[in-house]
Amino acid sequence: MRLAIISDIHGNIEALQQVLIRIRNEGVDSIACLGDIVGYGPFPNECIDLVRTECSTIIGGNHDAGAVGTVSSGEFNKEGKIAIEWTRTQLTPENRQWLMDLFVSTSVGEVTLVHASPEEPEKWHYVSTWQLYERSFKHFETRFCCIGHTHIPAIVSPDRSIRGYVKGQRHIINCGSVGQPRDGDPRASFALLDTDEDSASIIRVPYDIAKTADAIRAAGLPEFLAKRLSFGI
Repeated sequence: MRLAIISDIHGNIEALQQVLIRIRNEGVDSIACLGDIVGYGPFPNECIDLVRTECSTIIGGNHDAGAVGTVSSGEFNKEGKIAIEWTRTQLTPENRQWLMDLFVSTSVGEVTLVHASPEEPEKWHYVSTWQLYERSFKHFETRFCCIGHTHIPAIVSPDRSIRGYVKGQRHIINCGSVGQPRDGDPRASFALLDTDEDSASIIRVPYDIAKTADAIRAAGLPEFLAKRLSFGI
């Protein structure tokens, strides 16, 4: 199976469109979305509609839950809270119900899919250090676990080979963020996993950051959300 994994789109339709073009060129069998389709960005409905069309497996993230009120907006930072409350006013009734119906984790063959962490997925733990990656291996039984949430891509095996893929081992693959990378690289990020070839990689895709930033400003969302995109923070 050749699987593309995307996550943390955050209403950034420009980034999502470019990532999907690249994914189609990779000749994948299917696309999985790990949630946070909305929040921060100015195109929540457009991103939902495109994900629903293009992805065969979709789970929800904490911003998706915040947008429909199952997570309080008080759980987010100042800018995130403003964006969540704005997103709530923008969602169509159909898309709101669709977000409410999403599961927080699932599995496809040898792959566990979860937005934040395989440990208590509904509590949105951040897996951001080696110790937390090591702990996470104990909380899934499949060969692979794909996550997002931190917006920082990584491919981690149990023998501490954090950089790169090790054939024959179990791995946790953080696909990074399509719409708001935070690893200092402003390009959109996704992961490509090939279980037949026993390989995985992180792929970066440029997009029109200025166009997204202008749309954020036009929507009246916080300036910080526009500026951060150019810095990948």
